[in-house]
Amino acid sequence: MKTVKFEKLFMLEMANNHMGNFEHGLKIIRKFAEVTKKYSFNFGFKLQYRDLDTFIHPAYKGRKDIKYVKRFEETRLSKADFQKLKDEITKQGLYAICTPFDENSVDLVVEQGFDVIKVASCSFTDWPLLEKIVKTDKPVILSTAGAVLADIDSVVAFFEHRSKHFSILHCVGEYPTAKENYELNQIGMFRKRYPNIQVGFSTHEVPAELDSIKMAIAEGAEIFERHVGLKTDKYPVNAYSSSPEQIDAWLAAAKDAFVLTGVKGTRRSISQKEKEDLNGLKRGVFVKKDIKQGKKLSPGNVYFAIPSVAGQLFANDLSKYTEFIAKKDIAAESPALVKEFKIKFLRGKYQEIGGKIKELVLKSDIPLPAKFEYQLSYHYGIEKFNKFGCIIIRCFNREYCKTIIVVLPGQTNPTHAHKKKEETFQILYGDLIIVMNGVKKEYKRGDIVVVEREVKHSFTSKNGAVFEEVSTTHFKDDSFYDDDAVNKNTDRKANMTYWSDWMEDPRDK
Repeated sequence: MKTVKFEKLFMLEMANNHMGNFEHGLKIIRKFAEVTKKYSFNFGFKLQYRDLDTFIHPAYKGRKDIKYVKRFEETRLSKADFQKLKDEITKQGLYAICTPFDENSVDLVVEQGFDVIKVASCSFTDWPLLEKIVKTDKPVILSTAGAVLADIDSVVAFFEHRSKHFSILHCVGEYPTAKENYELNQIGMFRKRYPNIQVGFSTHEVPAELDSIKMAIAEGAEIFERHVGLKTDKYPVNAYSSSPEQIDAWLAAAKDAFVLTGVKGTRRSISQKEKEDLNGLKRGVFVKKDIKQGKKLSPGNVYFAIPSVAGQLFANDLSKYTEFIAKKDIAAESPALVKEFKIKFLRGKYQEIGGKIKELVLKSDIPLPAKFEYQLSYHYGIEKFNKFGCIIIRCFNREYCKTIIVVLPGQTNPTHAHKKKEETFQILYGDLIIVMNGVKKEYKRGDIVVVEREVKHSFTSKNGAVFEEVSTTHFKDDSFYDDDAVNKNTDRKANMTYWSDWMEDPRDK
């Protein structure tokens, strides 16, 4: 079986536009194949099969007053002629695609060696036909016109459960389709609802319409279908079938759209020119007051302005995840040059801490809001966080205050006291050792501890702990540590924001 690439696949649908004339059908294939050679897309040419001897009820055969009976009977081709058309499609280097409308036609599609089976919108929930198709070794493309969402869900599940290679197309079964009925947003809806399958667009608009293909590509469509035909003195073309010139214009519009939309599924590359243009607009970092060797850049000793100079740090480079430590004394009003600083990247450390917090919170099974703020408290720097510090999840702070505190295994919050705040701890998970006024005591889940104003206390945990702190109002400068080095450390906290999906337990997926 030939491997079929669904990416940027353009299907040209002849339907019954061969008019029951084999030579005319052959000419259509060759004319449109010639157009496709100008483009680097994947191309397929599509026929339609109906076993007319069984497809049309015996009582209605030969009726001229019933549109489709008349059309199908007047454009009948033999199996041999269809085989020759299929072989010409393959010879032209195109995927041979066919829409069977009945079970006997599925057998013929397989017998004649087509590459892909296309399911028409009218057959989308024709379960006897789908049961027949799914047993073939052919990939399947299905049009969805007229199907309600519940039916689309059912058909998608049907093919997914059978591990079938398939795709669906947004389609409107109105011939031709009025512009106000294109409903191109359906493509994005399908892509979001069915993220594991490719989505395309089958068109029935007037042939001069080119905006829809561009918008479909912008919506993420990957497969495209359009009806084609050749007008002659003998044979007209319907209002929704394109000529070779119109298909050429359609494909050119698609080519432009792919250029405009660019890469998919990954961040685009940033050109050197773009970087240079933006750097001219970025604020450079300047030293506000003298910085001694070994000291860090901080909000208190820098300011930002343009223009910058070559090799200068930008305001964009400064974040809580990066430290800049002076290699030498730097005078006030100097530009802060990259080469004058030792740079420490801390993002990995924060990610490591985040993983440990997540593990403890999941084990504790405490409920958290959809979006929550938390604060890392690292009294002696982020590098020593595993030994000294804690995690503070702020719930609310009014006349009363509630906080969830997470203590990692082996982590200690140093001795301190509060002058304004009184607090009560309740252990929610794990073990907590609290030292109050020099008296050490161990606590377990459910225990309640009151810490009055000006009582010196510290806490640590052997295996990790989560506890709730309920208190009077929390004030920013109301923690006084025994170690004055902690009191003087102005860079010992980092505020973080997380959404609840970060806390999803992988075991629940």
